[in-house]
Amino acid sequence: MMSESAVSVLPEELRERDQWVCWKEEPRDGKPTKIPVTPGSGAFASSTDPETWASFETALEYADTGNADGIGFVFTDDDPIVGVDLDDCRDPASDDVDDIALDIIERLDSYTEISPSGTGFHVLIKGELPDGRNRRGSIELYDTARFFTVTGDYLEDTPARVARRQDALVAIHREYVQDSELDPEHEPGDRRTSDETETTGSAADTNVDLEDQELLERARNASNGEKFERLWRGSTAGYESQSEADMALCCLLAFWTGGDQQQMDRLFRQSGLLRDKWDEVHYADGSTYGEKTVERAVASTSEFYDPDTRETSTESVPGTSESSTAATRDKSERTPNRAYLIEKNRLLTDRVDELEATLEQKTERIEQLEATNRTLRDQLTTCEKRLEMHDQRSERETDVDSSPDHDSLWTRTKQFVGRRKE
Repeated sequence: MMSESAVSVLPEELRERDQWVCWKEEPRDGKPTKIPVTPGSGAFASSTDPETWASFETALEYADTGNADGIGFVFTDDDPIVGVDLDDCRDPASDDVDDIALDIIERLDSYTEISPSGTGFHVLIKGELPDGRNRRGSIELYDTARFFTVTGDYLEDTPARVARRQDALVAIHREYVQDSELDPEHEPGDRRTSDETETTGSAADTNVDLEDQELLERARNASNGEKFERLWRGSTAGYESQSEADMALCCLLAFWTGGDQQQMDRLFRQSGLLRDKWDEVHYADGSTYGEKTVERAVASTSEFYDPDTRETSTESVPGTSESSTAATRDKSERTPNRAYLIEKNRLLTDRVDELEATLEQKTERIEQLEATNRTLRDQLTTCEKRLEMHDQRSERETDVDSSPDHDSLWTRTKQFVGRRKE
């Protein structure tokens, strides 16, 4: 639970954006991993799907219920915010910080907080992430398709605002990430995405080598195949801009192609999202919008489809009978994987929400029509009463004018006036 003091120190420009998710810590491959979840429903959230994000207040309220371990901020192409993640650089017991982390924090001079583990820092600045790799060793830089855990554990003596630090960002990227000696454990393409499907591998050791049509067929039949199909047809529903939809489709293509940028570009040109902007030069280095989108999608994806792993997973293992292998295969085919169930739950939840919203709108419309009907009936009754009263009054006047007594009186009056004149 985040304290009131921690909430108050968070920069307003972060809190006012509806780019928040919650997260739960779960073990993956023997390591604790922070899994993004949708505030309110608890379904699997995606750093490229705005429909799974919420306001700061909604995310905080859901985390306070104990259904999540914390909250996180999602970076997008439509905001100027860049996150700098410094891992394994702080001793929680002594507060000692290594020299490189201190240098980066001092030069960026922007809002900084201690990470959930207490062993690192998150620095948030405004700027544009330079081209090239975004990660080396314990230093990571993110500006899109990623979320940062947010603790509100503010580092004193740093600004309480998200400052623009483009020059410092460029220099730090060059010195500590781009031009440093190669670190084989953190090669380019280390940005992570939350859209996980099927069996995965890394770009460095995966050669997918699938024909376009076969690749599309597998993508459509995957656990998130409905999302892929919507984007492939050109639907931008759920995205604040087409640029976000473009990035979402490219991230999926990056997964299925193993990061093959030529095949990604070729496939994207067949999709319903293709527009003239794809081939327009948008960057100082001469890169087109499409080239940069593909490049960023590959950099944002750390896990890639591995057909070899998928195809050998059901092969016979030495020492096992053919019948037991078949039984294992049948069981695996009957049992939905966890990612599929999570995605299925999210889609069903979204559908229920849509139907409930539609029902609510129709109920309100019915109430409005009933109210209008009552008003019209009241007006009609009033008009009928007025008409009836008018008819009655007219009848009375007619009766008086035509009565014998009335004629006699009028006649006598004229005769009396006539005699006086004589």
